[in-house]
Amino acid sequence: MANIVEIVDFKAEELDVYARLTEAQLLNREEPKKGQFIAESPKVIHRALDAGCIPLSFLCEKSHINGEARDVIARCGDIPVYTAEFDVLTQLTGYKLTRGMLCAMLRPTLPKAEEILKDARRIAVLEEIMNPTNLGAIFRSAAALNMDAVLLTPGCSNPLYRRSARVSMGTVFQVPWTFFDSEIPWQETLKSLGFKTCAMALCEDTLDIRDEKLHNEEKLAIVLGTEGDGLKTNTISECDYTVKIPMSHGVDSLNVAAASAVAFWELGK
Repeated sequence: MANIVEIVDFKAEELDVYARLTEAQLLNREEPKKGQFIAESPKVIHRALDAGCIPLSFLCEKSHINGEARDVIARCGDIPVYTAEFDVLTQLTGYKLTRGMLCAMLRPTLPKAEEILKDARRIAVLEEIMNPTNLGAIFRSAAALNMDAVLLTPGCSNPLYRRSARVSMGTVFQVPWTFFDSEIPWQETLKSLGFKTCAMALCEDTLDIRDEKLHNEEKLAIVLGTEGDGLKTNTISECDYTVKIPMSHGVDSLNVAAASAVAFWELGK
């Protein structure tokens, strides 16, 4: 039976996770096992639950408890469902809840890169991509367009940030992912596992993205760089291939999220 708790005190510490803790505080680097994240909307929460994430509490508009949120709440036993009317929750959180629902969950323990790459054939590697919206969009494309895993350098934004998970439509819980070990150059990790690397970069001396050499590689890592400067120079030089997506009408490049979709579609075939 649902444990419905009416919000009467905005300062209640149970609501800190939704209204006052920053993403860095939720991550809780000092005690990783106590780290939390916020999943927003029933679809995202369902996918997080399907992936084995452990729910701690809900924040839900009253009108959604017996509507879109009902099935999600039913899956989670008697964890608290903090609730109030739309205006009250907007005042508490400072923003409109997508589909009227948030869920605080424990952060899962991330696997080692070697674990998720052992059977992978096509993967995405993200270098220092910081924008949560772009990150979420890349994950959605990776899930839809045949990427077996997503690997992130330590400088990337966290895929479980609320905006990233929401923009991804919950696919951050469907595509295997992890961060590379900061102590080991990620290129060494991929090379040891038999991957060839393909840098997506705006260089003159590049390979056509349709080239059969790329399609014939048994294992290929598609490497994408940060929104402003793209990939680091040394990253490009260390990759096996450099690829540029052909442009028209004088456009020099695509947003990294859009570029990822094109690359995944072509190279994930």
